Order: sequence, then structure tokens, then C-alpha cells
Amino acid sequence: MHFQSPSSGMLSVEQMIRHIESYLEEDPKAPHKIVIGTDSHTTHQSTTFVTAVVIHRVGKGARFYFRKQRGRPMFDLRHRIYKETELSLSLVDVLNAKGMSQLLSAWPLEIHIDIGQQGETKALITEIKGWVTSVGYVARIKPDSFGASAVADRFTS
Repeated sequence: MHFQSPSSGMLSVEQMIRHIESYLEEDPKAPHKIVIGTDSHTTHQSTTFVTAVVIHRVGKGARFYFRKQRGRPMFDLRHRIYKETELSLSLVDVLNAKGMSQLLSAWPLEIHIDIGQQGETKALITEIKGWVTSVGYVARIKPDSFGASAVADRFTS
């Protein structure tokens, strides 16, 4: 599994974790939060999923990394939103397994979901937020889900 960094290029998960640790050590007293969000885009040929990891130094900027995956086209919105959420939650498990569990427990972790009060995804809010919170994470939706709706969305095409 590899992630793209706008400033450092392609990184393995282990390299990304070292980058994150280094960023957190630059200003350890500053409040940080870790954000994971996934967005997708479907064409007739495929669906592209982009999962972003954002380390937000609250009020002082952020760093982000993203992973792009392509698969068969998924036209069903409900199925796609569930897959996006699954990819975000699965990444937390991978990061924990790779030694990032201490960082994930030290700073607030938010799962950003590309759903909101407007549009077709409104009907999914209760169940998707319930899923994320039932496994112990904070769920954010639009307009507060920048990890999915801004960062990951930027790289879906």
C-alpha cells in the first residue's frame, strides 16, 4: 500500500507514518487532529476511490497524503458511500497494525464522510454516522468533512 504526498511523492505506509511523526514533533504542544476521509467518482469505465490522511495542526495548516484505487463502476450511491466509509475505517486498522496506534490514541481522530444534509445522501446520515461512532471514531459530515469532500475529492478524477 502506497500513498502520494504532494511534497514528497510516493511513500510506503511506513514512510508516511514517519512523515506524520516528524510533522507532529515539529510543534508537539500545538493541537493536532488526524483526519481520514474517502471520496469517489464513477464513470462508465470505473469507479475511482481516493482515501486521504490529513494531519491538521489546528489553526496552523496541515499535511496530507492520499491513496487512489480504481475498480469496476459502482452506480449505486448507497453502495459507494458504504465502500468509501469502509475504506476509511480499514485504513485506520492498517495504520494501527503498522505502529501508528500510539499517535492515533494521542490525537483526536476523525473519519470524514462525503454525505450531508443536502442531496441524496441525506438519508444515509444516521446509519453511516452510527457505523463510524459504533467502532469508536468521531464521524464528520458536510460541511465539516473536508478530508473527504475537499482533499480526497480533489484527486478523484
